[in-house]
Amino acid sequence: MAKNAAKHLIIGGGIIGCSTAYHLARNGEKDVVLLERAHLTEGATWHAAGLVGQLRSSRNTTRMLQKSVAMYDRLEAETGMAFDWKKVGSLRLAATRERMLEARRLATMARSFGLEMNIISPDEAYDLFPLIDPAGLEGAAFIPSDGHVDPASLCQVIAHAARQNGATIRQGVEVLDFEVRDGRITRVMTSAGDYEAEVVVLAAGMWSRELGQKLGLKVPACAVEHQYIVTEPLPNPEMVKHLPSMRDPERLVYYKPDAGGRMVVGGYEDDTLPFGERGIPGEFVRQLLPDNLDRFAPLAELAAQVTPVLNEVGIRQVINGPIPYSADGDFVMGWAPEFDNLMMATGFLYGIAAGGGAGEMIAEWIVEGRPSLDLWPLDIRRFGPHHGTRAFMYPRAIEHYAHHYKMRYPGQEAESARGLRRSPLHDTLKSKGAVFGSKNGWERPLWFAREGVEPVDQLDFLDPGWHRFAAEEHRIVRESVALIDQTSFAKFEMFGPGTLDVLQRLAACNMDRPVGSVIYAQLCNEQGGVEADLTITRLGVEHFYIVTGSGFGTHDSDWIRRHIPKSAGIHLIEVTSARAVINICGPKARDVLQKVSEEDLSNAVFPFGTAREITVGAAPVRAVRIGFVGELGWELHIPTEFAAHVYETLWEAGAPYQIRDVGYRAIDSLRLEKGYLYWSGDISPDSTPVEAGLGLRVHLKSGEPVLGQDVLAGQKENGPDRRLCTFVSDAKLPLFGGEAILLGDQVVSLATSSGFGHTVGKSILFGYLERELWEETGFEVEVFGERHGITKTVGPLYDPTNERLKA
Repeated sequence: MAKNAAKHLIIGGGIIGCSTAYHLARNGEKDVVLLERAHLTEGATWHAAGLVGQLRSSRNTTRMLQKSVAMYDRLEAETGMAFDWKKVGSLRLAATRERMLEARRLATMARSFGLEMNIISPDEAYDLFPLIDPAGLEGAAFIPSDGHVDPASLCQVIAHAARQNGATIRQGVEVLDFEVRDGRITRVMTSAGDYEAEVVVLAAGMWSRELGQKLGLKVPACAVEHQYIVTEPLPNPEMVKHLPSMRDPERLVYYKPDAGGRMVVGGYEDDTLPFGERGIPGEFVRQLLPDNLDRFAPLAELAAQVTPVLNEVGIRQVINGPIPYSADGDFVMGWAPEFDNLMMATGFLYGIAAGGGAGEMIAEWIVEGRPSLDLWPLDIRRFGPHHGTRAFMYPRAIEHYAHHYKMRYPGQEAESARGLRRSPLHDTLKSKGAVFGSKNGWERPLWFAREGVEPVDQLDFLDPGWHRFAAEEHRIVRESVALIDQTSFAKFEMFGPGTLDVLQRLAACNMDRPVGSVIYAQLCNEQGGVEADLTITRLGVEHFYIVTGSGFGTHDSDWIRRHIPKSAGIHLIEVTSARAVINICGPKARDVLQKVSEEDLSNAVFPFGTAREITVGAAPVRAVRIGFVGELGWELHIPTEFAAHVYETLWEAGAPYQIRDVGYRAIDSLRLEKGYLYWSGDISPDSTPVEAGLGLRVHLKSGEPVLGQDVLAGQKENGPDRRLCTFVSDAKLPLFGGEAILLGDQVVSLATSSGFGHTVGKSILFGYLERELWEETGFEVEVFGERHGITKTVGPLYDPTNERLKA
């Protein structure tokens, strides 16, 4: 029997663990215990640079970091302890025209996120940071509410506040092992005895991977080397005190004013070294790694170009320490799949900036079941099993590290650790000019280079070269027939007594449809938010085939599993690898498919929204009449070994119709015209089906209510307070999503999706509007700092009556 007990047991005494303990205790939770193997901050927190920047590529991640700043603003008054928090703003230099475009795009995103970010001139940048040489700068961006802080003192103050609120912090206690029963951690064995806990929080930074191994987990978090220098005092130490932090992405470096008039200068070079890939050596308590000035020298030379004063001062200290990283460069948070009571809080590259907000979100996640902000970009369920392997994680982390400041165009793909998951059609499509992207390890064709064109992605802020190729593929789908390899879909079979009842409880629509029905379903949470958006085919009375997006399989299956009663004989089995998927679509799709199928595919026999087992060539195929492009078509779910045969058969039959291969970039423009929505952007746990315009699909049932029933019923009866709207412009605008939508000078929404509809000839944006704005006109979208008029429309722009879809 364990001699120690806790309601919430937090493993790790860095800033994330301490912040989580503080927020749990501050919110009234009792028996909060934090265990630290050494002393607080002695992993990576103590040697962190201490920059506190807020803008990230996701609105809710940015909001989470804004919560950090709000916490740091109040913490001294709350505790009576100072911790050297300097809210002096941050400056981002733009040394080239492309960097200026990047800065303008970031400013537009910041505006849509509710974060003030101002574009300023080189001279204004010099006024803020007089150590720079403004010659050659195109401009800069300034965020007034950013800052910098001493990480160790900040963490100690947070720990003090946690104790004030009743949390217990025990230092010098090492976690040795775990006992797990039926997916639940029942015992945590430590150097100070065993612990029992209702919830275990893994906030152990670079040790999380090793502790995860004891649980049978491949935690997708690791550590890499990061260096910065601390200079000798600069000529005007008093001025240094009041400088903002500064980033110069073109030269890959950052600056943070330090005590005594010194300056911290760090950066992100190519080919940093992994740390601990074969295990973290020894105790590694408050240790640094040998400095490598040869590796840092190129960054120092680049920094001196814009801050010549660095040529005049010496180096006081070189800091080379391991910093946490993850398989995609972002945090690893949320309930661990396959475990009932393990909360992940690790992989924090910028943990000082995130610490306050991340701890608040983790505490909400534990107590409320979900955070108040949808944090899908940070959710551990975005990862697959390969992400935590050495062969994937370290090369990808090193690449992300090197690209921390490098120019990254919209749609740019990682280059390391590629080719892990390949469709049976991969080599065939590659030989036909496919330009591949990667999704959850899958190689997927983005677009196809025609003969004489190098199959390399053509990226740009204003006019990406791939647009004209995707436009041609878009046209083929609308006018003739195309094949799309969608093998990467995540697929599951769910069966056993009680399966229908579970799905009826989870889905906001009626799942008790005839066998052979294909149901587009939203699975909602208690607030009516959409936790999963998927298609479900009924194969039998208690047997269903579930299909979701390539990157959502772990998330969606975890949501379903957590709502299956433990005692039920219900099975949810992943069958992704068992079936390839070819989508045949376009007005000539039936003509081609009928030529090679033995069954009648007429609309009378095989209507939209149904599935049948058919034969294509000599292959048995599950044909599902549904799609995401808004045309007549079928998803053909094929036993993997028959995939090449089916593809070749269809290609030959489609030759008279000029059949073409189509990639995912064309899918996006096709679905925008049709008004189809994408989970994690247009719909999410923060939005309900009714708000998203899917209210006609919401069928509330008698008997046990669906999750979120009260919210959904109220919205169906009274209307929602906000709804997803479509906006268009006749101009071809360089849109990528995240743009600010304005009415007058007020930001009223952000573009959840945006792009160009090649058939309708318009730029298209989706964005949520509050009820009081539904009748307004005169909306604008901000694109790279410039405003363009947009018009709100009603209904899908293409085939609003579904005549072509249901032909």
